[in-house]
Amino acid sequence: MAKQDYYQTLGVMKDASGEAIKKAYRAAAMKFHPDRNAGDKAAEHKFKEISEAYEILKDDQKRAAYDRYGHAAFENGAGPRAGGFGGGAGFGAGGFADIFEEMFGEFVGGRGRGPQATSRGGDLRYNMQITLEEAFAGKTATVRVPSSVKCEDCSGSGGEKGAHPISCPVCHGSGRTRMTQGFFTMERTCTHCAGTGRVIEKPCKSCGGSGRTRRDKNLNVNVPPGVEDGTRIRLAGEGEAGLRGSPPGDLYIFLSIEPHKLFERDSADLHCKVPISMVTATLGGPIEVPGIDGTRVRLQIPAGAQTGQQFRLKGKGMSVLRQNHRGDFYVHLAVETPVHLSRKQQELLREFDKSATKGKPYSPEAEGFFAKVKEFWQELKE
Repeated sequence: MAKQDYYQTLGVMKDASGEAIKKAYRAAAMKFHPDRNAGDKAAEHKFKEISEAYEILKDDQKRAAYDRYGHAAFENGAGPRAGGFGGGAGFGAGGFADIFEEMFGEFVGGRGRGPQATSRGGDLRYNMQITLEEAFAGKTATVRVPSSVKCEDCSGSGGEKGAHPISCPVCHGSGRTRMTQGFFTMERTCTHCAGTGRVIEKPCKSCGGSGRTRRDKNLNVNVPPGVEDGTRIRLAGEGEAGLRGSPPGDLYIFLSIEPHKLFERDSADLHCKVPISMVTATLGGPIEVPGIDGTRVRLQIPAGAQTGQQFRLKGKGMSVLRQNHRGDFYVHLAVETPVHLSRKQQELLREFDKSATKGKPYSPEAEGFFAKVKEFWQELKE
């Protein structure tokens, strides 16, 4: 049985934000969790599906791969693990602890998280607009990104020269503090050390002890040929600097492609509407159309060409991402009716119209249509 679309499984649109996806997952997980539906195989199966869908869509890289290649991106052992079910609350990735961690991550300590987990630098987003020609050929661009970088004076440690971080006196180096209320004991990030488990006795004067300062970064971005609108490029480690030497976040480049004045894109194919004169359409003749690669493409229009007739130029379309072939180029004809005719030109057309009716029909589609109209009116009279 074919897998259901992950977005449909969670009941969200394809452009849904990460927060909307998380919200939809929470609601579905609480509804179909096996602990709430003991013995219900349908609910257990549904919970597996929503867990698998969320595992992909919550991760920017996995989501980007799924948006482009669908389920095929995770075949041959590359798919997400939905977690098995053994009954009760203690089963692997499907237990209530995972749901609570998603819903109350600030208070419930995540499994396997160390003090440094919360101090990782934040991810950054940069929106880049490129032309269709650049999407075809690829480009190398330099972007200027405002960000936080490692403090040069303290080399990211956050302390003055010679000073070393010490264990946080509040959380004793764990990065978490506990709060007991009634029967419940909850954990949350230590506010004194921001979850790092360490504090600076003599903070650096340049960065105030954070180990990072604000500065714009100039980065080179390689845009490969064949990218599409909405493609995301990840630059690992180019996001915000981490707190006091912690790992930096990532930078995500989101591409958008400007509308083109001549071409319309359909995946790897290109379409171009080309107007031709009535004379060229009637008698036939050569025309030239531009290619996306800057070349000129010569076409021979056959006599009697009609509006909407198309010509396919194989391999003359867009580049295909990470492949060495191109899509196709479709030329769509639009026969243009003459305007601003002189009196003599009008008379010549009338003479042509009179002479043409004596032989074979020169507008077979029009004459066939009006013949059907005449039959329709005749049937109404009868």
